[in-house]
Amino acid sequence: MGLEEKTVGADTSASTGRGGPVRIVPLLVIGVLASAAGIALGIAIDWFPTAASRQAGPIDTLWDVLVIASVPVFVMVAMAVLYSAYKWQVRAGEEELDGPPIHGNTRLEVIWTAVPALLILGLVFYAYLVLVDIEDAKADKLSVRVVGEQFAWSYYYESPTGGEKEIESRELYVPVGRQVEFRVQAKDVIHDFWIPAFRMKIDAVPGITTRWVADTTKKGDYPVVCAELCGLGHATMRSTVHVVEPAEYDAWMAKQVERVKEAQ
Repeated sequence: MGLEEKTVGADTSASTGRGGPVRIVPLLVIGVLASAAGIALGIAIDWFPTAASRQAGPIDTLWDVLVIASVPVFVMVAMAVLYSAYKWQVRAGEEELDGPPIHGNTRLEVIWTAVPALLILGLVFYAYLVLVDIEDAKADKLSVRVVGEQFAWSYYYESPTGGEKEIESRELYVPVGRQVEFRVQAKDVIHDFWIPAFRMKIDAVPGITTRWVADTTKKGDYPVVCAELCGLGHATMRSTVHVVEPAEYDAWMAKQVERVKEAQ
């Protein structure tokens, strides 16, 4: 029994120091190079469609900032896990042995708690500034009421002649160079009104009205998507927003007014 205890004790002592000291400098070099490559790749990839609103710029920049902040954290954690798994992996016959007793490093624990907390706080504050900027509404904005139902979008414009009846359309037309406020509603279940080219989206919830604004900057036809699973026909709940010149928008609106008058 005594001989067996001495043997186990010798194995335990030998296993605690195997592999030599941790080589910090090579790990740091690899981490810096991997982080730089990851950041460059993350920024170089064209993640988003054509930007057609002023709000797209700050949101795209926020995305880049999040990539720059998150890639080094991912690389650091991944390298620590992989290096530890390689250097201190269990050898054959050591499955029942305990590791050496190690007392906690208070300074290290404070650092790895404080640094991520400050990083997250900084990102949250920056995201808040972006949110305040993209939600800034103007007094002369064009207001469009958006109603979602399974499985289509309907758009309601205030009558340009001052009448009480709204102009209803299944096509969304907005003038370029104008801020548009979308007041979003739902008839049946929760939908989500999303125009990727504007980078803006919000839930359409029965019983309440949600809002977002977009300052249009580029002419074109852009998809409107429901981004909330709303039933079997969810994938077909699509529409198109036509961003046109103000004169073309006025001409389109005049046709809608005439259509409403003829239907009365």
